[in-house]
Amino acid sequence: MMLRFLSNSKASAPPASSSKPEPRPAATVFSDDEEVRGLSDLYSPEPTSHAHVRDAADILLEMGKITDEQYGRLRRELMNRPGVDAAMWLLKEGWVKTDDVLHAKAKLGGLEFRHILPEEVEKGAFEKLDIAFIQRSSVVPVAVEEDSLLVATSEPANVFAIEDVKRQTGMNVRVVVCSADDINAICESFKVQEEADTNLDDIINDMTEVEVVQDQQDDSEDLESMAGQSPVIKFVNYLISNAIREGASDIHIEPKETKTRIRYRIDGVLFEAMQAPIKMHPAIVSRIKIMANLDISERRVPQDGKVSAIVGGRAIDLRISTLPTNRGEKTVIRVLDSQSIVRGLEHVGMEADVCQAFAQQVAMPHGILLVTGPTGSGKSTTLYSALCQMDGERLNISTVEDPVEYELDFCNQVHVNERAGLTFAAALRSLLRQDPDVIMIGEIRDNETARIAVQAALTGHLVLSTLHTNDAASSVTRLVNIGIDAYLIAASLNAAVAQRLVRRICPKCKETYKIPDRWRRYVERVGANPNELVHGAGCEACRGSGYSGRVGIFEMLVIDDKFRDIINQDASVASMRRAFHASGQPSLFEDGMQKVKKGLTTVEEVLRVTEVYGQTEEEVFVENLD
Repeated sequence: MMLRFLSNSKASAPPASSSKPEPRPAATVFSDDEEVRGLSDLYSPEPTSHAHVRDAADILLEMGKITDEQYGRLRRELMNRPGVDAAMWLLKEGWVKTDDVLHAKAKLGGLEFRHILPEEVEKGAFEKLDIAFIQRSSVVPVAVEEDSLLVATSEPANVFAIEDVKRQTGMNVRVVVCSADDINAICESFKVQEEADTNLDDIINDMTEVEVVQDQQDDSEDLESMAGQSPVIKFVNYLISNAIREGASDIHIEPKETKTRIRYRIDGVLFEAMQAPIKMHPAIVSRIKIMANLDISERRVPQDGKVSAIVGGRAIDLRISTLPTNRGEKTVIRVLDSQSIVRGLEHVGMEADVCQAFAQQVAMPHGILLVTGPTGSGKSTTLYSALCQMDGERLNISTVEDPVEYELDFCNQVHVNERAGLTFAAALRSLLRQDPDVIMIGEIRDNETARIAVQAALTGHLVLSTLHTNDAASSVTRLVNIGIDAYLIAASLNAAVAQRLVRRICPKCKETYKIPDRWRRYVERVGANPNELVHGAGCEACRGSGYSGRVGIFEMLVIDDKFRDIINQDASVASMRRAFHASGQPSLFEDGMQKVKKGLTTVEEVLRVTEVYGQTEEEVFVENLD
């Protein structure tokens, strides 16, 4: 729904006087008609007198969102255009953002402005109003608070809608202001929820009634017809929307002897989500191919494609990969949510000191910043989050990726196509002629790519990239093994960050537990009380796993003059690791143990992702804590 403002909605406060009225509390509870009328008076049309009435523009000026010059021009314009909403005029001129206007209007009415996420909305509260009324009135119920209903609106001037909510629910209402996009996302999310609540058995029963074609040499027309039938479309839509609702990163559709198995990868672990009749497998795969504009008649070679969709008000990219197997085509759908990269670096799990050091490296004018770790450890997300911290208006930022995972408006993104001759190295050579400030390379895979990256760093460019190494110290040795001279590494490398993803303890079933005795002394050495450590007991919300979501653990090797001397003398793995531990910079294990201490994850999880050198648990603890 588009953001709408009433044409006569210049908010009016009491006439200007020497004494300012007391502001309303941050959130106002309307418990009787008198208070509703009071808010109506606050948003009444501008009086016919020439006395200036305080409006949203005054608030925006106080907030520093507009300048005195802009404010003066606004007032001159409004003198000749009575009835025009001041905030709407500022918005049209592009001087303020929609959030600024809503914040100002909320502040003018003594209300709180905040963004409301779909997961914050209680289902019981949402169902108190019809979704058509919510979309029409731009008022959404958020939560039930004792005897009142918390509602959010994008149109705080529409007091009649608030009165309608009070009349329909029979409850007092407490109002906060949010954006129209928030309300749309909430409505979309609950529509997806309704689809997800559909009986899966009914969908599969409908799908089994679809007439199945026999295996022929050229059956593409029949497959296309099957894939276009309602039960197949409904099933594919269900398995995708349900996967997104469950927080899956990948969907695996696997043909077996008597069934099609569908599994979701959630928090790094595969779970079986549902099954479908094996005879429907060709139709399911064909439907997905049609969505991704792939060739449904070609089932002998792998194919890759992409689908863009809006689910729950969020832009989602789906990467499709098919692979011929002896029982049919195995299909994997990678779910890419662009919202996961726009958060601050602290939200990926970096401790304050590491986050600050990383931000300093991102702000460097030149050099190489590496993020290392195995596949699926969140390296790309960290790099994208770093790019989002940069000033895209003042910097020329370019990326070379295979493939482009998330589309960023402020970047020039190049999709590697080796079949067409556009390799990482070829793209980088061209980029260096494009006056770049920052270059992000999806992965340094070979000598030529590494050599060009070093050349770019030494000629005044900041280069961000990833490597597949077990820890930060090994990144130096990896570059040497690729064929880069040690002195060039010492001159160009600024820092290397190693990371892993550990599963978060489920908040709904978190409880204290007794850890094995062999771990107690090591837990105590990081300042944690072994008797206060927690884990997830397992519940329906986390599918009995005891975990929900993931958080990163990090170690950061900052290359200073001391490390440059070591690299020039001896760039072996053993030498770099000794120097790293001697520097006092926290290791992956130590960072993980700090998150154990905070109750974010468990010792078992930290050991699972940090036992990378083949040590026993005892050796891991001794190496990291002695």
